[in-house]
Amino acid sequence: MKIGSKTATVVLTLVAGLSALGGAPALASTGGASAPGATTPETGSEVTTTVRPSAIATWFGPGFYGKKTACGQTLTPSVVGVANRTLPCGTLIKVVYRGRSVTVPVLDRGPYAHHADWDLTAGAARALGVTETVRIKTEVVGHTANTPTLGLPAAPPPEEELAGGAAAA
Repeated sequence: MKIGSKTATVVLTLVAGLSALGGAPALASTGGASAPGATTPETGSEVTTTVRPSAIATWFGPGFYGKKTACGQTLTPSVVGVANRTLPCGTLIKVVYRGRSVTVPVLDRGPYAHHADWDLTAGAARALGVTETVRIKTEVVGHTANTPTLGLPAAPPPEEELAGGAAAA
């Protein structure tokens, strides 16, 4: 069996990472490897995951609304996030397409189209102006806690009630 140079590099990187940790890295409770720059709870060692800066992205949505993502969120048209096969839930990804950018969390597994590296939610696709399979630029920029509301737009601040021309106390 012949192994390509990219595959060999990935395998060697994984083996080196495992050796440095003294065993297998801790996996996030939602699957995948620890986020780049994150430390494993057991060893405190830093684990890195490589993400290609340019990749193919598809988008998903209408057929999945009302269903739970792999990370536990209920998918709606307003959820903004991405699916990735290996990054843990809550990994923050800066996605750039045609001059627009958005930072979104990983909140699902996929994509399941073999040619794509990322699957954008309909909300993320809308924010970027994506309507078909496209090439995007990506960068891992951090990690946030995986919660059931991850990817939902922030709730608008409550409006102050006006009473007699002044804000109510």
